[in-house]
Amino acid sequence: MGIMDLFRRKVPDTETRSSGTGYTAAIMAAREAYISGASGLAELTATAQTCVSLWEGGLSLADVTGTDLLTPSRLARTARSLALRGEAVWLIDDMGLIPASDWEVSTRNGEPRAYRLSIPDAGGGATRTALAAEVLHFRASVDVSTPWAGSAPLSRARLTAGMLNALELALGEVYDNAPLGSQVVPFPESPETDLETLARRFRGSRGRVLLRESVNVTAAGGPAPVQDWAPRNLTPDLSGAMTKESLDAARNGILAAFGVLPGMLSPSVTRPMVREAQRHLAQWALQPLAALIAEEASTKLGAEVALDTMRPLQAFDAGGRARALSTIVGALAAAKEAGVDPAQALKLVDWQE
Repeated sequence: MGIMDLFRRKVPDTETRSSGTGYTAAIMAAREAYISGASGLAELTATAQTCVSLWEGGLSLADVTGTDLLTPSRLARTARSLALRGEAVWLIDDMGLIPASDWEVSTRNGEPRAYRLSIPDAGGGATRTALAAEVLHFRASVDVSTPWAGSAPLSRARLTAGMLNALELALGEVYDNAPLGSQVVPFPESPETDLETLARRFRGSRGRVLLRESVNVTAAGGPAPVQDWAPRNLTPDLSGAMTKESLDAARNGILAAFGVLPGMLSPSVTRPMVREAQRHLAQWALQPLAALIAEEASTKLGAEVALDTMRPLQAFDAGGRARALSTIVGALAAAKEAGVDPAQALKLVDWQE
């Protein structure tokens, strides 16, 4: 190295950073959740998995027109990814649609331009690079600050999910460590060997019995009073902490975040309520997702794609629709007899189809 090389400024190396949705970001987020505690995500709770199953079943039964690539199995995996992650990515290949377990996206003006996809395989995944036109990227609840990424329902309800997680953990610790079903039975002063012998007789019976020496004895050393033999229950009383009410409120919040009416899972639910909850789930949760999936598929596949979740789920009242059809037919017949244009009459009441 010459003396002039000492005075030359070294060109800094180009620093490469990963995007906010890559593997490194996921590891950092998991580490942050481990350090800071529960971060509001409760994917492993039965309530969340029930909602995810409803999404999977609803989208897998959707009527698909315009393409054969959106099969029921792919729609079910898409629904699960949308429910837990808020987005799903599929690579358009000669073999069909290939799912991506992880991806990094490059954007321009907020719109995806290219992807680096991680394709899962049994013997180890592979990495592939594709343009945006070669990728189906389904997103739900897109934030304006990150239009290239979606958000899951639980990430939008962190307080409710965190409360549900904390309550279930607390109740789990209570059932693990609390002396449920245990009792303390007072007993007059006796040698320790006699107490152990008496305690062995209770083995094999339900619950647990604890023995202690009595403190209520007469001065002459006679037997203990009768009231001293009353057992004392050690099972903790959690009613004052309102655990049931808090748990129900947290579960109802999770259900509402997924678009499931809480009354659908109530023990006293009736058939009309199940029908209304089913209609609400299909109309306000699944059908908007189906419209977003159809929009993305129509743009990338070059054909007009449509998805319908209302008819396959039977998310309507058959008897009510029959009565409505009878009323409509009677109204159209009356309008024709009166000389009124039926199309104009339907337009007045905002009826197009």
